[in-house]
Amino acid sequence: MQSPVPVYVISTSHRLASTCSGERSSQGTGGLMTWFRIAKSRLTRPNLPACSGSPCRCDTRAVGAVAVDLYWLPLGAGGHFVRLNGRIYEAVAARLQRRPAYDLYHSALQVEIPEGRYVIEQTPVPDLSGRDRGVVAGGAVGSHWAGRFRIFRYEIRLWLGGNIPDVAEAVDSPRRLSDAEACAHRVLELVPQVPTPLWGRDELGTGEMWNSNSVIAWVIARSAIEADAIRPPVGGRAPGWNAGLEVARRLRE
Repeated sequence: MQSPVPVYVISTSHRLASTCSGERSSQGTGGLMTWFRIAKSRLTRPNLPACSGSPCRCDTRAVGAVAVDLYWLPLGAGGHFVRLNGRIYEAVAARLQRRPAYDLYHSALQVEIPEGRYVIEQTPVPDLSGRDRGVVAGGAVGSHWAGRFRIFRYEIRLWLGGNIPDVAEAVDSPRRLSDAEACAHRVLELVPQVPTPLWGRDELGTGEMWNSNSVIAWVIARSAIEADAIRPPVGGRAPGWNAGLEVARRLRE
């Protein structure tokens, strides 16, 4: 009997609130307070069970049991405290920027290939067992000095057998980005290469702070999937998305 088709999941922490895509960020202490609340929420809630060479041109041709799917998850899905904080943050930001308030989303990718299922996401660091979660990269939150403490560090996972927490609350998802096996492998190969600047800061000079959405946008753009036309669900925004696209664009020039 043939074994079930495995799945890779690429995701970033959906409890990250920052500035809106395409708008200049505020990089004060609010970002650090937001991260602290995110970390507290993530560390007290368990996860659910669980193309090498030159860049490929990804398309949507069916090639066996392979798929690259994008998910949009509401900020604070499954956690009322984080969701409330996100709404307060967005209401204040909208008032300061004189615009309507939107729903905040974080993004996740689920990649199906024949070899296995992985979770790749940017999250707070819960403990020192990163190898068990397939951690391939990490960075500091807010300041390099604070990054000496685990509570102010993030990790990027390439986690075999992982799942996206609260995926049942995803909106307008999944969105199929590609069925090409070369593209799926290219996505997976790029994850360890993701830039790891300070979370909640604009160290890379994109006009927007770097966060979990930046990671997903960077991976998509670098894998040659068409990323510029991707938008969050109607009435929502994805903070940090444009930062990832901009950094990926610089590498192509």
